[in-house]
Amino acid sequence: MSHFRFVFVVFCFTAVLIVTVYMRNVNNRLFYQLCQCNAERDRLKQELGARQLRLESVINPASLSPRIPHTENED
Repeated sequence: MSHFRFVFVVFCFTAVLIVTVYMRNVNNRLFYQLCQCNAERDRLKQELGARQLRLESVINPASLSPRIPHTENED
């Protein structure tokens, strides 16, 4: 009976170690994906801000006035 108990304890200990290593790997992979998504989100925010600035410079009448030639209607 003692031999069976020893084998059972070793088996359980090995299973716990395998599960622990698996969970650490999953945790590391998820952390890497989270960091990757955060970096992508920040890059997209910067790109969106740059596009908004370009759009505002096109829509802003102060920036349009130098581009539009002044035509005065003289009656």
